[in-house]
Amino acid sequence: MDISSPVGPPHPTVGTNTAALREATVALEATFLNEMLKAARFGEPRSAFGGGEGEAQFSSFLRQEHARALAENGGIGLAESIFNVMKDRIND
Repeated sequence: MDISSPVGPPHPTVGTNTAALREATVALEATFLNEMLKAARFGEPRSAFGGGEGEAQFSSFLRQEHARALAENGGIGLAESIFNVMKDRIND
């Protein structure tokens, strides 16, 4: 029996950790922006157009996609700031 092989999954490389951290910080910024857009009532149906119940149901999806697109394209810089602080911690 060979007991020299390590038990458990292999440790992820630094590049994998960095990519995962980048993805997580962008997702966090997208969530933050989504909440900010919701507070600003972005994407809510306007009474002048009368989009009906369907528009009201899907406005949250529109807002979520806008927030995701904003975050993936730089957003307000929150993801970049958090990434820069956290990347040193994963490299230790």
